[in-house]
Amino acid sequence: MATFDGLEWAPYQISYTLNKKTVKMGTASAKTYSISRSIHYALFLVFEGIRFYVKKEGTNFTLIFLNPEFNAGRFREGMSFSLSPEQQDLVPSQEEILELFFRYLRSPKMRPFLQMMARDGSQGYLRPYTLDDAQSIGVTFPNNPVICVVASRYRSYLGEPFHGVVIPYIVRAVGVNGTGRLKLGNNYPLSIRAVAEARKILPNAGAALFLDDRPYDRLEDRKVTEWDSSCCLIALKNGTVLRIPDSNLSLPSVTMKGLVGVFQEINVGVEERDIKYGELVDLVNRKEIVTVCSVGTAGLLNRCSSLVLIDNDRNKLAMLESDTSHPLFQKLEDAKKYYWEIYKGDVKVPSGLNRVEYTVKA
Repeated sequence: MATFDGLEWAPYQISYTLNKKTVKMGTASAKTYSISRSIHYALFLVFEGIRFYVKKEGTNFTLIFLNPEFNAGRFREGMSFSLSPEQQDLVPSQEEILELFFRYLRSPKMRPFLQMMARDGSQGYLRPYTLDDAQSIGVTFPNNPVICVVASRYRSYLGEPFHGVVIPYIVRAVGVNGTGRLKLGNNYPLSIRAVAEARKILPNAGAALFLDDRPYDRLEDRKVTEWDSSCCLIALKNGTVLRIPDSNLSLPSVTMKGLVGVFQEINVGVEERDIKYGELVDLVNRKEIVTVCSVGTAGLLNRCSSLVLIDNDRNKLAMLESDTSHPLFQKLEDAKKYYWEIYKGDVKVPSGLNRVEYTVKA
């Protein structure tokens, strides 16, 4: 399963109550009520993941983000979905959400953590999340909705090589509900269940690839959607990459938007369209695919080493072994490095990417 390697949490987090608009800096080990709607019914469990980089410049730290407004907007959309119509005025604006993030990172208590990040060149991961911080049960909208923010640093996420299996008989999201495009905690039990199913087929599987929400259609006519916790990118031997369009079945990827710009810089063509499972099976059997990638905030881009494609009865339809000798396989690694170097300021910022710097006293 997709996990973080070398994960270290900052010792502090910040909380913001939507009702009273109060802000409090607390420890990362802060507790909430065990009798809570969020814990018992997964209500108002929204989260976001934001990559960042820290460098020391003179007496200041410079914090670098890419397209943070997209992360804030996605986080806001999840909160709005999780609150009642009468509570919509509680939802902070995109600008207020970003200010909360940076207020947390500007806190003097965070300086030793930022110092470690700058010293080691760590990858930073900001985790804003929400919960109902009220001692109550009952299936209702939250009484005391709260935003919390905590930071971490890490070495890698998922990583390479990883192996995957297409799991056609589990549906992760139902489009009509509109929840597949949101980062809600209750979306992920089916993700880990699908990976467990994948390991029944391939014991060393680390990821599961989903199809759409139409299990009653012919299997070959169903569309590929996303990995269990990341977006899907297909590299073809004609030298292009195939990006699956955003929909209510999959999370709109902030990282994918940035990578499209990177591909343009390194002369890799991008085609955006749906791909049916039958076509994917056919392309694999005809050996026209270089690899299938996982794309997400924490891992950026990881290339699948092998992918098993099965039917609803768990019979193998095809087996993809990535073509590591194809030039595009290396180009994908180049794209990943380029993306990270944008944070460091070592390369040109592609069109469509908003590189934002914030200065904090060291």
